[in-house]
Amino acid sequence: MASDFPDEEFVALFEQHGPAETARRLGLSDRATFKRREMIERRLGRQIRAPGAMNKTRVGIDYPGRLEYEIRNGTVLVSSDCHYWKGIVPVAHRALVSFIKELRPKAVIKNGDVFDGARVSRHPPINWEERPSVIDEIEGCQERLLEIQKAAKTADLFWPLGNHDSRFETRLATSAPDYARVKGFHLKDHFSERWKPCWSVFINNEVVVKHRFKGGIHAAHNNTLWAGKTLVTGHLHSLKVTPFTDYNGTRWGVDTGTIADVYGPQFTYLEDNPVNWRSGFAVLTFVDGRLLWPEVCHVIGPNEVEFRGKVVRV
Repeated sequence: MASDFPDEEFVALFEQHGPAETARRLGLSDRATFKRREMIERRLGRQIRAPGAMNKTRVGIDYPGRLEYEIRNGTVLVSSDCHYWKGIVPVAHRALVSFIKELRPKAVIKNGDVFDGARVSRHPPINWEERPSVIDEIEGCQERLLEIQKAAKTADLFWPLGNHDSRFETRLATSAPDYARVKGFHLKDHFSERWKPCWSVFINNEVVVKHRFKGGIHAAHNNTLWAGKTLVTGHLHSLKVTPFTDYNGTRWGVDTGTIADVYGPQFTYLEDNPVNWRSGFAVLTFVDGRLLWPEVCHVIGPNEVEFRGKVVRV
């Protein structure tokens, strides 16, 4: 039985032949194979890499805040910049939950700025506007993330930190530094342990998901140009896919837009100016470990999104 297969032989098989062949020889699913690798890594205190990954990264080097993830066949849904406020359920969020149930992704990534931090913002209040308290925002985030958790069931959940997310701990670190490492003083303490916090997620060592890198209107192009990999980011709320091709083949710069409604109350500091933003999220599909052309789900109306040439009501 696969469960009786010794750890040292599993490691040798995985590092010599990779996850797909390991799964085939042991009669395991891809998910079960990666889960066992994770358990053995915790026991050994080191990473177990497939042969391709070993050739592309420096073995034995740990990158603080980086999580590595491998997927052979299936989808990964990436959304960002939710800026959740309690009582507001954006169209893109409803679509995301619906798509998770339908597509049954292997992983869901909330790519930064789940938490808005309105009262700890760098933007001063405008016209005595009402802003939610930190606890109201925390509760709002908990409600929306719980909806995703229930829909995602056994999918892996990742949360690369965004600049708005960091406001929670930055304010506390500045005002009460002696409480560092006390439970409750870190944003992750308020959410399910299913959400794995990080700075970045490296998928198959070819696709990098992180909150931000380059800025400006050409950020998606410059991100993949400078990273040398497909780079999936949020932060700029643009929702677009930009291909880049060179001698190494084609890779993509992906901006995952914003889950929040573009003209929601979180953004009153814009003073009702037009913005080149779009609400939605990205769908990454992998076949035999290779990323296909990334797709986006785009909000086009009060209860409508477009995806793969169809209008979907949510």
